Amino acid sequence: MTLTLNDVRLTYPDGDRRLVALDAVDLHVAAGEFVAVTGPSGSGKSSLLAVAGALTMPEQGSVVIESTDVTALDQRGRDRLRRERIGFVFQQANLLASLTALDQLLLVAHVAGSARRTAEARAHELLDRVGLADKARRRPAELSGGERQRVGVARALMGQPALLLVDEPTSALDHDRGESVVRLLRDITREQAVATIMVTHDLQHLHLTNHTAQMQDGRLTTPASV
Repeated sequence: MTLTLNDVRLTYPDGDRRLVALDAVDLHVAAGEFVAVTGPSGSGKSSLLAVAGALTMPEQGSVVIESTDVTALDQRGRDRLRRERIGFVFQQANLLASLTALDQLLLVAHVAGSARRTAEARAHELLDRVGLADKARRRPAELSGGERQRVGVARALMGQPALLLVDEPTSALDHDRGESVVRLLRDITREQAVATIMVTHDLQHLHLTNHTAQMQDGRLTTPASV
């Protein structure tokens, strides 16, 4: 279960010119590998996640998840790929205020058409894995910021993704809670053999990742061991 970006280029209209978001980007993330991508605002990190997650199609290059070339799929195929093989963890947990932690996960399974009994078993298993087994019936207002982010991680794993894309997961957390979430992502990446990319401004927790890469003006440096 891998992600490979090869010679990816993406631009956006900017007045009478094109703004380069991604410029000849190459990236390979293997199953069980946790890669952090750092860089200033506007460097292309969000565009990288959008392309890797089949939300935006590049103008050039290929995006391959497992053995599927995303750029060869139509819209329906990309939607199915995201639903079945990609998990997203957002900067804010974006939980529905009226739903319990358990129901946040079950909603994902319902949209995917999963059987209720199977979905409940997996949801309880994931909440236990992220340390929230005793808070399955709590609503977001009854959870701390770190706990809400952990629910977001569990929700992203409901579909047993091959690829996990994480956007600034520690931005609203203090150091200890932030490290706890990144450590959880590291452990889940290893245990479930997913390919994980985390974009972040937070340099304090990079020691928990396998590799780091730097985005600057749409270009990505070759990841190096940390």
